[in-house]
Amino acid sequence: MARRSHRSPFPLPRGTAKFVVLANLAVAVLLGGWYVFQPASRQQEVRRLVENAFERDKRVSALDVAWDVWQLYYAQSATGKIAPGDRSFVYGGEPRPLPGAGPVPAFRVLVNRGYVVGYSDALGNPLWAAYRVPDLPTLPRPAPRPEKFEVDRRTSARVASDVYAGSGYDRGHLAPNYAIATRHGAQAQRETFLMSNITPQLRALNGGLWRELEMKIATSYPARYGEVWVLTGPVFGAQPRQLRGGVAVPDAFFLIVVDEHEGRLRTLALLVPQEAPASAEPDRYLTTIDEIQRRTGLDFLAELDDDAERQVEQARAARLW
Repeated sequence: MARRSHRSPFPLPRGTAKFVVLANLAVAVLLGGWYVFQPASRQQEVRRLVENAFERDKRVSALDVAWDVWQLYYAQSATGKIAPGDRSFVYGGEPRPLPGAGPVPAFRVLVNRGYVVGYSDALGNPLWAAYRVPDLPTLPRPAPRPEKFEVDRRTSARVASDVYAGSGYDRGHLAPNYAIATRHGAQAQRETFLMSNITPQLRALNGGLWRELEMKIATSYPARYGEVWVLTGPVFGAQPRQLRGGVAVPDAFFLIVVDEHEGRLRTLALLVPQEAPASAEPDRYLTTIDEIQRRTGLDFLAELDDDAERQVEQARAARLW
């Protein structure tokens, strides 16, 4: 059994270490005083959050703990409505064409062990993918990364991996390997290497900002919030460039994260251009779900009542969680 590490998950430059130690002590004292006056259910939730801060693989800092306590219990950052229906993978209902938004390519819904996608044979791309990431006491070590991508025989496009060879684009996952592998096991992990889950991404994005966002969602967010739901997909221009075999190249990618807490709902939405630098700050790409709907023609969270849906889709997060 691995021994739990109590070292900080984020080593800091020596010059700032003293300040950070003092800041962490001040945060601990304030939280401790606040904690004793909270109801038992909230104390249990905060205990889990603090314990996760000592799990290196979960990437939770002391400042994250303080920020989350404020955001979850005091900030007006959520609607009072939550979605009904099945939320195994998709929150608020499967994305659908947005009325009045213009034509959206036809797509078929493909259900896998750890995620679901809406796949467009005409574009040779998934239009969206949805998955849920719960917290676990300890994140398991995933199986080795599969060596090859597989044609998805459920599609009529039958896009093959070699279409991407020499194109200048990576085979970018929508439902990510690590999040699915750690929650659903090796067989579900292999299904993330189906070509129906793959979209063209430039190397700087796929291995840079996008990868960091995926890992934050797979580790830090569930550790801090218990579970989150994710909707993600490509954004195409009017006449997208194509790889061999008619695979369309996106201009950008969207990412929507949904968190439910104490009967309230809040969302985080990003719209990231294909050319985003590897070291770009994600806050610069924060947006609204309304804007993502305008760019994609898809309707998200449609199972919410109209007032709650409007409120959530117009909201723009002030910063990355």
